[in-house]
Amino acid sequence: MKRIIILLGIVFPLFCYAQEKGNVNYESGNLNYNNQNQQSTYRLKDVKAPVKYQNSTHITIEVAGIYNIDADSYIATFATTQTGTTAEETDKLMSQQIESVKREIKSENLSAEVFVDMISFVPMYEYEVEKKVFSKKTYKEIPKGFELKKNLHIKYKDPKILEELISICAKAEIYDMVKVDYHSDKLEQYKNEMRKKAVEILNEKLEFNNSVLNIDLKTKKRTMGDGFLLMYPVEQYSSYSAYFSSSLFMKKSGYVQNAQKNITSYYDPIFPKSHDFVMNSGKVEPSMQLLYTISVTYDVREKEEKPNVTPPVADNKPDKEYILITSTGQIKVLPID
Repeated sequence: MKRIIILLGIVFPLFCYAQEKGNVNYESGNLNYNNQNQQSTYRLKDVKAPVKYQNSTHITIEVAGIYNIDADSYIATFATTQTGTTAEETDKLMSQQIESVKREIKSENLSAEVFVDMISFVPMYEYEVEKKVFSKKTYKEIPKGFELKKNLHIKYKDPKILEELISICAKAEIYDMVKVDYHSDKLEQYKNEMRKKAVEILNEKLEFNNSVLNIDLKTKKRTMGDGFLLMYPVEQYSSYSAYFSSSLFMKKSGYVQNAQKNITSYYDPIFPKSHDFVMNSGKVEPSMQLLYTISVTYDVREKEEKPNVTPPVADNKPDKEYILITSTGQIKVLPID
């Protein structure tokens, strides 16, 4: 009985962890049953925080942060294509689709603006066999119809009405939602808040280095660099295939038909693993992420003292002298004013 209890105590935590992990860590393809235990070996690794060593001449202090920004407005782009035998018919069919979307938005009292973006309007062709008496048959292009492409840019502020916009477009036989853009009117305000927060943490790190190294970095020569990076949700989706296939060991050879696997995407934001602070954390819905990094490098080399050199004493002697040698052999220096 004791052995059974111990076994359950070991298996139960692993089972709970698997429920929280999700299926994204499963590798695609076949996986032998005997190797399944290898998938959990990484849990036993001793994970430590990285250490950044400074050199003896310069010390760099870096602060990085993330700001999860709520969008002030959204723009959903829907693509539509219409074909017809004549240009007038094609344009009329397209106009009916677009006007249907505008009427539905107005009737539902949705706060949304619609802008129609013209993409292309081109003729389509097909080939006709041209028979000739004394030569081989040739193929000639003849007009078949027209193809018209337009995009609908729908701007709205409440993200909850996107589902209604999709339904309205689907009723008008517009099914292709290309993307959703996020916009913010307060980027400069968010940048100033991040700078202020980063400087506070930078000063804390500065005091920490001063206490450990027993030097005052504030008196040292320094250089600084900083920068921002704005990440949109459309840039942060990753592909995901939600399936798991096991290996088959058959005594006789046979044909195995694998089921078609669905490939989807999931929102994969930047996690603050190497960042010092996160502002507006705990967001459930996809949001813009503003990244900021500031780096200050201090020169801790001692100042070289210049040796005291006594300046040379000025020599008052004239540059030229006139010497007179007398007939008796005496040498006399003639004074020159």
